[in-house]
Amino acid sequence: MKGTFIQLVFLLVLAVFLAVGVAAGDLRKGFYEDSCPQAEEIIQNITWKRVAANATLPAKLLRMHFHDCFVRGCDASVLIDSTANNTAEKAAPPNLSLGGFEIIDEIKTQLEKTCAGVVSCADILALSARDSVSFQFKKPMWEVLTGRRDGKISQASEALANIPSPFSNFTVLRQSFANKSLTVHDLVALSGAHTIGVGHCNFFSNRLYNFTGKSDSDKSLDPDYAAVLKAKCKSLSDNTTTVEMDPGGSLNFDNRYFSAVKQHKGLFQSDAALLTDKGAGKIVDEMLVAGKFFTEFAQSMKRMGAIGVLTGSAGEIRKKCNVVNS
Repeated sequence: MKGTFIQLVFLLVLAVFLAVGVAAGDLRKGFYEDSCPQAEEIIQNITWKRVAANATLPAKLLRMHFHDCFVRGCDASVLIDSTANNTAEKAAPPNLSLGGFEIIDEIKTQLEKTCAGVVSCADILALSARDSVSFQFKKPMWEVLTGRRDGKISQASEALANIPSPFSNFTVLRQSFANKSLTVHDLVALSGAHTIGVGHCNFFSNRLYNFTGKSDSDKSLDPDYAAVLKAKCKSLSDNTTTVEMDPGGSLNFDNRYFSAVKQHKGLFQSDAALLTDKGAGKIVDEMLVAGKFFTEFAQSMKRMGAIGVLTGSAGEIRKKCNVVNS
């Protein structure tokens, strides 16, 4: 009888524990299956339609998702507008060149018509980033678990403090990723996102004209590639000209970035830094196999998408992605 009672108490404690776990709302597959069954289809349809008309969007949405997750976790804080009393993440220097906000707003507007107050902006951003890259392949390139909720705080100072800089050396990069519980493997795999998109001259022109403060160039940069870059970025002060991060292939998501890095043609100092660490260099070699890169990138994106998420009753579901609920 005593044993039965103990078993009942154990089962009761287990049930309470599981209930708390459910209430905590950890990310899971198909979170909106019952509450908004069309959610993921709506997000994919709008994203694919917009990418079909604008091939630069995948790089923009992927970068926005990355910048969001590295500040306060993946809580859509990067989408919030500044107010008279607060300078938001959007206004921080690393985020001034972000684009694609209108796509997130369009998706949110449609979802609010379909199932108001259900789908978070954080989940919209995570899914849309995945779907934008996946358009090229017509299949999901990584799994996105859902159930994120939206944050209520967005501060420019936190973006500056947390988003890895293109000027970073390997030690700084490794620490930035470790701060988010990401490994060197994640660092190298996620750097592969630089296979699409462009970079502004002012984020790498110091490598061409003033690398150590003596009007010199970065000796680790391929000299022929440096000459090509100098022809496009004619001064240190040029902050408007953009250059493809993967020359001739910046609209195709593939593993060519790693070949460029091996040839010392990585655009940013943070790209070149991957070769300055023996372990990271080995991982770069592994990524030269396309199948390996796609697998590793998918796993790292799943881990990145879970950084500091708000779930359960934390945060809120914003009615508009650029404004916290009143």
